[in-house]
Amino acid sequence: MRARIRAYRAPEDVDSSLKYVDGHRKVLESYGVKQVSSANIEWLYDPETYVIIVESEEGDKIYGGGRIQLRNPNMRLPMEHGIAKIDAHVYDYVDQLGDYRIAEFCGLFNSKEVAGYGIGSIILGRIGVAISSQLNLKYLLALCSPPTLRNCTRIGFEIIRELGNNGAFYYPKEGLIATAIIVNDVTNIPLAKPDEQERIFDLRNNPQQITMEKGPKGEMIIQYETIILPIT
Repeated sequence: MRARIRAYRAPEDVDSSLKYVDGHRKVLESYGVKQVSSANIEWLYDPETYVIIVESEEGDKIYGGGRIQLRNPNMRLPMEHGIAKIDAHVYDYVDQLGDYRIAEFCGLFNSKEVAGYGIGSIILGRIGVAISSQLNLKYLLALCSPPTLRNCTRIGFEIIRELGNNGAFYYPKEGLIATAIIVNDVTNIPLAKPDEQERIFDLRNNPQQITMEKGPKGEMIIQYETIILPIT
């Protein structure tokens, strides 16, 4: 199987972003989730929201994706809105991170068609951490599900134990658990496992490459196109 992963500023390819939104919505609905904070589309024309999309070579199928959404005075992080009803301390927590460039890696999903290839569990996570350095980020936050927590910690995230119940929440609905996590040093990712750190640095230094990736279900050839072009 072959696929392409590319990254871009949301306003630069609204059509692809809308396909990503539709794919994410369908996956959420399959879990009985009809509304989640990361699913709103106010970011579509935000120049500091970056979409990572996994698609077929021809670009006619969306296999998965995610986005990195920077916090700014007009747009808080989706997770702030999402978990504030459960723990309003989230606003203070993010405020206390300071004036550094802060972002959330959110809206991750993969389609059933590629389930088992590692797209949603590890590959998108690596890319998110890798391109964060292009964006001059200091902190990268996320909410993750129990099945993906282990892989998130492998790529450098740690649990934000000050929030929720030792970092965990019933979110986006009762019966589903999300854990708040953060990379505290996006540049050096000191908490990443050595093999993952090496792979992330390779993706960071070589954002255009073709690589065979292995998942539980089998191998997938992926063409990476993850250079974020400067605003002209």
